[in-house]
Amino acid sequence: MKKINLGFLALLSLSAVCSYGQATVTKEQKEVIANLDKKKDHYGDVSKKIWDLAEVGYKEVKSSAILEEELEKEGFTLEKGVAGIPTAFVATYGKGKPVISILAEYDALPGMAQEAVPERKVIEGQKAGHACGHHLFGTASTAAAIAVKDWLKQNGKTGTIKLMGCPAEEGGSGKVYMVREGVFKDSDVVLHWHPGDRNSANPASSLANISAKFRFYGVAAHAAGAPERGRSALDGVEAMDYMVNMMREHIPQETRIHYVITRGGEAPNVVPAFAEVYYYARHNNREVVKDVWARIVEASKGAAMGTGTRVEMEVTGGAYDLLPIESLSRVMFKNLETVGGVKYTPEEIAFSEKIIATLPASTETRPKYTEAETVPAFSTKIEGMGGSTDVGDVSWAVPTVGLSTATWVPGTPAHSWQAVAAGGTEIGKKGMMVASKTLALTAIDLFKDPALIQKAHADWEKAKGANFKYDAMVGNRKPALDYRN
Repeated sequence: MKKINLGFLALLSLSAVCSYGQATVTKEQKEVIANLDKKKDHYGDVSKKIWDLAEVGYKEVKSSAILEEELEKEGFTLEKGVAGIPTAFVATYGKGKPVISILAEYDALPGMAQEAVPERKVIEGQKAGHACGHHLFGTASTAAAIAVKDWLKQNGKTGTIKLMGCPAEEGGSGKVYMVREGVFKDSDVVLHWHPGDRNSANPASSLANISAKFRFYGVAAHAAGAPERGRSALDGVEAMDYMVNMMREHIPQETRIHYVITRGGEAPNVVPAFAEVYYYARHNNREVVKDVWARIVEASKGAAMGTGTRVEMEVTGGAYDLLPIESLSRVMFKNLETVGGVKYTPEEIAFSEKIIATLPASTETRPKYTEAETVPAFSTKIEGMGGSTDVGDVSWAVPTVGLSTATWVPGTPAHSWQAVAAGGTEIGKKGMMVASKTLALTAIDLFKDPALIQKAHADWEKAKGANFKYDAMVGNRKPALDYRN
């Protein structure tokens, strides 16, 4: 019997893996990543088209069509206009179980037009901008779904991959209506991601919210000649705002209440017959949100009574808090660690340093661009992010897991011109590809190992509680397709 060279065998066993990111990558993973890299320029162009369009919630006609076309070309079956929303769609490939769904968003924010440069420079004639990176979100998710489709086809695997086209995340609660109409009922696990300034796949929650427009109706009159005949709708708005602001002292301190006066009258010398204010209320406990919201509504009624006006309320959005599942987050994190972070070129370093210089000074150390390269260690501490997302409702309907990648310069907050600027450059596109690779590898893991899905469902059922019953924060209203009007 020949003596076995153990060193040679060890070397041979390592030939199936290679270093990539902060972990190791198998030959199969390397092929998936390489196939996505081959298309990175194409997907970069797709994201830039959506960035240029900057269509706001429920108006994303061209943006959703771009993603639909990409998926149709790849053999997906498209169902358009789902849940009564013209810009919502479901793209499906494959058959049988498991059914893994990936979320895609593509709406922009009003008032955030910005060129892809490291100083404030508004795009003339454009009102909206992708200050939350949803042009990257939708594109990366589409790329991941196509990569998973290719893997299923090449390996002859049974299973179904779905891309959920989800409009109007920014205040329109598009996914809430999709959940309410049963769009996710056949999904076994849902994957999502979000642009950010760092790389993370830790289990995290979010703030539940409710939003609505309060419309006050008064009586117009000449403000100088006959003011006694008028009843100012703007007085009603201002009285409501004053009462809500006094209420802040007497609600849980973690609560967030925001408002903007969207209509305040037409001319100072005319008593306004109509005025409108747009409110948000948030908290990490949706029962607290409901309680605070009831008090806001009462304040609106009191303001109307006190000013001799009439008030109507239209709920435009509302979302649950995210329900994190640690076991799924660990699967996602492992793949993010395998893919690794974002490395900047000298030109991108110069861009990032200019962006960092524009960020507000604070007591903290200024961020460094190198933070985009790293994937910090996994943390099991459940932290709620400062914002809200309608992914929260999805997470209570089906086990859901997500990640964030460095599509913006470290330190950049969402909903800022700096986020818009970076999202229109190669920096944003590089972070987008990190997300697409991580999503694809995670979906493939779930297809290959049913035990991961079984564990996720057991954890999810326990986290929900036996008596949980879904009740949408928006009630029974139809999608607020005109909320951006």
